Amino acid sequence: MRATRGSRGGRGLLKRITSVEEMRGEAATLRKAGQVVGLVPTMGYLHEGHLSLIRLARELSDSVVVSVFVNPTQFGPSEDYERYPRDLARDADLAEEAGCDVLFVPGASEMYPDGHATVVHVKGLTDKLCGAFRPGHFDGVCTVVAKLLNIVRPDLAVFGQKDGQQAAVIRRMAADLDMDVSIEIGETVREADGLAMSSRNSYLSPAERADALAISGALTEAKVRYEAGETDPAAVLDGVRSAIEERPSATVQYAAAVDRFTLEDVGVLGPGTMIAVAVRVGGTRLIDNIVL
Repeated sequence: MRATRGSRGGRGLLKRITSVEEMRGEAATLRKAGQVVGLVPTMGYLHEGHLSLIRLARELSDSVVVSVFVNPTQFGPSEDYERYPRDLARDADLAEEAGCDVLFVPGASEMYPDGHATVVHVKGLTDKLCGAFRPGHFDGVCTVVAKLLNIVRPDLAVFGQKDGQQAAVIRRMAADLDMDVSIEIGETVREADGLAMSSRNSYLSPAERADALAISGALTEAKVRYEAGETDPAAVLDGVRSAIEERPSATVQYAAAVDRFTLEDVGVLGPGTMIAVAVRVGGTRLIDNIVL
């Protein structure tokens, strides 16, 4: 069953839930009423990228649940958990305008009560790309997403292609654990100048933001070279690195050409190849990718 609906256009109808027990009950009521339930997991500080995912869930679902939870287990000890941007009141307004029916906002102690000892680990896909530089990150992602899927039990869950590795990992986890949910991937949303939308863009100084434009520019040029007949990954990736590192504040952490589903390195560029990068711009780590 697939329902196609636009934003409700009303205000003041958003239901906000903070407890796992209440969220389970609300989701059960929706399912009992025959509703197609969509879930959009987020860490809040919503931008147009998140809102596009909510709108996609709105098109595919009768009822949309958006979770806002800055998940501590996916941050390393020296990462930005404490300073990660937060603005729940703004998030609630934006989510409702985009078509959210239920905003699930659990606290850390609600999601990880005393004695919590289980971690979900997806082998292989999580030890490369971002996983090689952020040990334990994807264990945190998979554990919290598995919990959200078990709490809400949605018919579908929507994630963004900007986090291309995460999308592949979540697909694999859902398939391997026989989760009865469809994983939908929304396209990367970009600023007018090409920069991929990210909550961490707010960390960038004006000069750093200008340098960060080299990321999308390099990926676009990689696609142009491929469409002109270049199929050698090494040649294209060298061009990506060089273009980005011409900018004074930008340092490439990795640039890779991989299969978008298996994340295995490819020997020849072709349809379905994902060119993915992680770049330090000043003190901010940004990721982006393009699928050929």
